[in-house]
Amino acid sequence: MMQDIPPDLGARQLRAVLAVAEYRSFIAAAAFLKISQPALTRTIKQVETVLGVALFSRTTRQVVTTAAGREFAALAERMLNDLRISVANVRRHAIQPAGQIIVSSVLSLAGAVLPELLATFGRRYPGIQVHLREGIQADVVDEVRSGVADFAIGYGEGLPENILFDGLGNERFHVVMPASHPLAARRRVEIRELAQETLVSFPRDSRSRQVADVAAAAAGCSLSYAMTANRLTTLLSLVSNGIGLAILTASECPAANDQLTSRPLVGARFSCRLGVLRSRERELTSAAAIFLVVVQRWLRQPVVRNR
Repeated sequence: MMQDIPPDLGARQLRAVLAVAEYRSFIAAAAFLKISQPALTRTIKQVETVLGVALFSRTTRQVVTTAAGREFAALAERMLNDLRISVANVRRHAIQPAGQIIVSSVLSLAGAVLPELLATFGRRYPGIQVHLREGIQADVVDEVRSGVADFAIGYGEGLPENILFDGLGNERFHVVMPASHPLAARRRVEIRELAQETLVSFPRDSRSRQVADVAAAAAGCSLSYAMTANRLTTLLSLVSNGIGLAILTASECPAANDQLTSRPLVGARFSCRLGVLRSRERELTSAAAIFLVVVQRWLRQPVVRNR
């Protein structure tokens, strides 16, 4: 069954109908619209032809709006008002973008340094609402693949084929320890030196835990874990309370203080590519594209990853 085709009428024609309905005179309406009376007459006839009904009854003395004309005039007024509101919104959004986006991030950035970026972004683009989801690398990849997240910030190793990766830098891994720990006197630490230590970590399938375990196995040793935690603040608190040391990315390491310090781990294995993850099958919204550009510029700043 063929669908009804909407009439091909523009704002100029709608304004003409409203003017005649209001002034009840072609002469007065033409003067208001600043066009000639014959031009207005032709416009009204065009509208009536398109609609297939008479909108006005013309006599030598007056113009009377028909029932169909009154109904269409009310509709024309609503359409023009909606158009004015829509244009105003478009112009406002062009000046100040708006929208809602969901961004997923690995724990190393979500809890450590992303809040500063989000605060700055929120002040610059108050119309864009950013919902931040945080998790381990596997969760981040799943959220991009399923479409839950517009894009994600994570690591580039072992990604499925339908995920695009824009590498923006490398993350180094450090060992975080109490400031009084003997290894704090070292400039760098080797993974074998941690074989005799008790560690705490993010869950087993987190990127930092995988990197540490693979590096230890390659060095012919194994690591011993006392506890795992899902939050960076909790993990650092476990270290502060002497439960164990933690292997974290540079972004996660706290600034040196009286309680905690960190030392880089020796070896090429303790480096991973950091960047933006996107789905090949999904186009970004305008709001997400704006935030993506901001994130890309921010991640390229070396100071972010060498706190």
